[in-house]
Amino acid sequence: MTARPDETEHLRALARLRRVRDRMDREYAKPLDVEALARGVHMSAGHLSRAFRAAYGESPYSYLMTRRIERAMALLRRGDLSVTEVCFAVGCSSLGTFSTRFTELVGVPPSVYRREAGEATNGIPSCVATQVTRPVRNREAPATGPVLA
Repeated sequence: MTARPDETEHLRALARLRRVRDRMDREYAKPLDVEALARGVHMSAGHLSRAFRAAYGESPYSYLMTRRIERAMALLRRGDLSVTEVCFAVGCSSLGTFSTRFTELVGVPPSVYRREAGEATNGIPSCVATQVTRPVRNREAPATGPVLA
């Protein structure tokens, strides 16, 4: 029994999106943009963005930034690099954008996280610390202060 043409094309499209996602996971520290990612799977940038959002619930840029922030969290927990060094090590070219996105996902600025995270994860194996401290996506970090109405 063979798959219908529509179903076959849908599966091929999902495979291309997985290749894009896997490339972002592997090459998060390299300069990546949607146009380059789209070229790699023979799609237009707009089509890739729409299809990626439909499949994974967020844009390719948002997914890439989340990967970068996850890696930054691990580097900041180590405590041997400055926030600026971590920013560039994970592939961000703007300290301001990095700090803003980090704060949106994690709920605290990277400097505060660096200071407090090392103490909070002392004695916890790094594989467990990574799972426990995984950032929240799509600006879902809880508000840390009072909400003004």
